[in-house]
Amino acid sequence: MNALDRRQRILEWLRVKRRVSVTWLAEQTGASAETIRRDLSGLANEGLVEKFHGGAAMPGNPAYENAFATRMYERVEAKTAVAELAAALFVSGDSLFVDTGTTTLLFARALAGQRGLTVISNCVRIAQTLGESENRVFLIGGEYEPDAQEAVGTFAQEQIARFNAAHVVITAGALDAGGVMDFSLAEADVARAMIAQADTVTVLADASKLGRRALFKVIPLARIDRLVVDALPEAELREALQEAGVALHIAAPD
Repeated sequence: MNALDRRQRILEWLRVKRRVSVTWLAEQTGASAETIRRDLSGLANEGLVEKFHGGAAMPGNPAYENAFATRMYERVEAKTAVAELAAALFVSGDSLFVDTGTTTLLFARALAGQRGLTVISNCVRIAQTLGESENRVFLIGGEYEPDAQEAVGTFAQEQIARFNAAHVVITAGALDAGGVMDFSLAEADVARAMIAQADTVTVLADASKLGRRALFKVIPLARIDRLVVDALPEAELREALQEAGVALHIAAPD
């Protein structure tokens, strides 16, 4: 297990257990206690964990993501507004990748009212939602992650590479002047694989993701064609988006 994979696993365990010891992490990963301490120091420097003597805990700030089911109840009005505005950007005949996220699930629900679309997703929930509509749906397989009911990993990326789509719609775990980031290495890898096979990139993000940072880089701002948000970004980010040529779409929550 390399350092990036190990640190991602540490974050995933912390999201479930909230606190873990160096000894327990060393047993789970097969790494030395000293290596685990370096991992925790690196994660702490990123603001992703809080170290204590002999272990680490989830931080008191929002530098991580809650479980998928929890996130479905967070900022629902804002996410719904973003999802509905984004769905209106697509028309019959479009082909699009859709990655896994709470906002993209709401996007799929809004998109289900349309016809004649071809949608490729690694998310079981999204495939089910659109599979009941008059649209063609492809479900990507791979290693199953039960929290978000999604497929990730090498198998998923290999299947994604067999498609060419006009569009990709992804969520952002975090977004600043440096680009789009994610808290999950596996999800970041899937998003990048989809982006590589698409012409136009649309990013969905509620305002809580703006100006935030996460561990894993997905794409720079220059690769984004459209950003759909529920509030105007702060001046610095707004200027960076303009310089990168990103079309900004602002959704107004009801």
